[in-house]
Amino acid sequence: MQTETLLYIILAGIIALSLALFQYVYKSKKRTKVTLLLTFLRFTTLFAVFLLLINPKFDKTTYYNEKPHLVVAVDNSESIRFLDQHQNTIDLVALLKASEELNDQFNVEFYSFGKDANPLSKLTFDDKQTNPTVILDRLSQVYGNSIAPLIMVTDGNQTYGNDYEYATQKYRQPIFPIILGDTTRYTDLKIEQLNVNKYAYFKNNFPLEIIAVYNGKEDVNSQLTITSGNTTVFSQNLTFTQNQSSRIVTLSLPANSSGVHTYKAELTPLSNEKNTINNVKNFAVEVIDRKTNVAIISDMLHPDLGALKKAIESNEQREATILKPSEFINLSVDFQQAILYQPNNNFKEVYGVLENLKINTFTILGTKTKWPELNNLQSDFQQTITNQYEYYQSALNSNYTPFIVDDLNFSDFPPLQTEFGPTAFSMPIETILYKTVNGIQLQEPLLLTYEVNQKRAAVLNGEGIWRWRAQSYLNDKSFHNFDNFIGKIIQYLNSNQRRNRLNVSYESFYDGNDNIVITAQFFNKNYEFDSAANLEMTVTNKATKQSLALPFILKQTNYQVDLSGMEAGDYVFTVKTKNENFLSSGAFKILEYNVEQQFLNANVSKLQNLADNSQGTAYFIDDSSIIIDQLLKDERFATIQKSTKKVVPLINWTFLLAIIALSLSSEWFIRKYNGLI
Repeated sequence: MQTETLLYIILAGIIALSLALFQYVYKSKKRTKVTLLLTFLRFTTLFAVFLLLINPKFDKTTYYNEKPHLVVAVDNSESIRFLDQHQNTIDLVALLKASEELNDQFNVEFYSFGKDANPLSKLTFDDKQTNPTVILDRLSQVYGNSIAPLIMVTDGNQTYGNDYEYATQKYRQPIFPIILGDTTRYTDLKIEQLNVNKYAYFKNNFPLEIIAVYNGKEDVNSQLTITSGNTTVFSQNLTFTQNQSSRIVTLSLPANSSGVHTYKAELTPLSNEKNTINNVKNFAVEVIDRKTNVAIISDMLHPDLGALKKAIESNEQREATILKPSEFINLSVDFQQAILYQPNNNFKEVYGVLENLKINTFTILGTKTKWPELNNLQSDFQQTITNQYEYYQSALNSNYTPFIVDDLNFSDFPPLQTEFGPTAFSMPIETILYKTVNGIQLQEPLLLTYEVNQKRAAVLNGEGIWRWRAQSYLNDKSFHNFDNFIGKIIQYLNSNQRRNRLNVSYESFYDGNDNIVITAQFFNKNYEFDSAANLEMTVTNKATKQSLALPFILKQTNYQVDLSGMEAGDYVFTVKTKNENFLSSGAFKILEYNVEQQFLNANVSKLQNLADNSQGTAYFIDDSSIIIDQLLKDERFATIQKSTKKVVPLINWTFLLAIIALSLSSEWFIRKYNGLI
């Protein structure tokens, strides 16, 4: 409490006492017990009122005990059941939940993880992937500022995500792995890795690389065969020894017909081999008879060019070539479309060639664009020339109709720079992205498409798209989403088909452990996205003839249905609208592969390193009961007494109002009783 406030309180006490004495002692000239009592009550009332006016503040300290957290993360993937450790895991979780001493000393919280992490409700051991890093990332956000040792119940075999062995830099808490499995080394042959391109081209050969690994001491022989249906397309005998425990086989297979072709690579099992599932890997290749060649025409060097080339060529069906205008004119390559990057007066002949060949174009504009020349070279659009530049951010148009555009959080992407002022178009356009300035959306297109005279075109009015690709990687840890976005623009320009109100997006084949998500968009008669549509998919297995009807779920600007977990096989599907008669059909293949069944043992060394790096201890499941005693005795996890100091103003003390009311009422009753009123 400040000295000034204390002086005010003393002064308030003197004034209150003076007023009380003046009324009941000085004026009455009587000093009875009743007078003294009334003086005291009046003093109490006045002093309390003065205190409320001064409103001093007091420090209020409360003490409480904070127990440390104990986090238990349980591997819920299929490999736990495959290693026959699922019952041991369930028993361990029950033991930890039932321990009264453990629950008295810790706030015990349970989580499960596979490809994702969730609070533990029930262990099913059916997750198709294992990503221990995801649980460490999530827990570091929740328990970063508290004491929270982690018990990780897992076999340590990772199939997805960043290496968890070094995740202790994020989760800075002791980790106690409970190792599910044993260290026994079984004789085993397996296909460790198979590398093949997703696409091949008709009448070409496509490369294939197979890495085969052997665990054992004796010399063994096996045969590697690759079959397509009932036909063997490749065979080779392999010899493994203790010193030569891996073999790399490289080969090429012919692509003699278009379409999706499935293959099976298999190592002949050994007589004493325990796990033969990992001897087989299925793979598929889509053979296409046409490749899209894209010319990127530019008269300057810019990072956007490299970003566009990488995004386009992320799809093996496409190839991009960066050319100067003079090189494009003199080149005899058959290009299906062209990207015109910031045209200038050197593009005059380029526009003539493009017009003669009827090639679709993607024009990118920016600060180096020569607008007077460009306005004269073409008649599709005219830019108001201000010789001033502006940075524009983007906002997605959810009613864009020609193809499905996923929201990549465009509004958070870095701004693009271009000429300030409106652009006038001579034909109807479809806007993908609008310009925004300082969070205000303008009715001016930043990215758009249009069709004129059986020709399609796209225009991006801004330079710096390489920053978008970099930002997409920062957001998603992958370039895939951005590259797919550019790929859809290229695909749109590669086709002159009539647009449909119902559009479905899917892959021709999926690996067995992929997330199989099929997306769709439905538009009304004005080609505006219909968020109230009722879409349903019927999926039929070609072999078993079993059908499954699934509804689509609205997710922002499209509809999605998740087919993850379906059995391997060939499927046909039909998407239809319930309220209107629109249908879209297709087919896809799911390859047979379960990555969780490729392991024979727990990854003991990695889990022990994880424990050592985090100052924890690793235990095998048979010794897991010891961990309870260690946690209870570990002084790092003691209960901490903490205090909270609050500054409380006197006006919040309600009992002071009660004192005022009580003293006033008591004074009135005493005066009434003694005839002083």
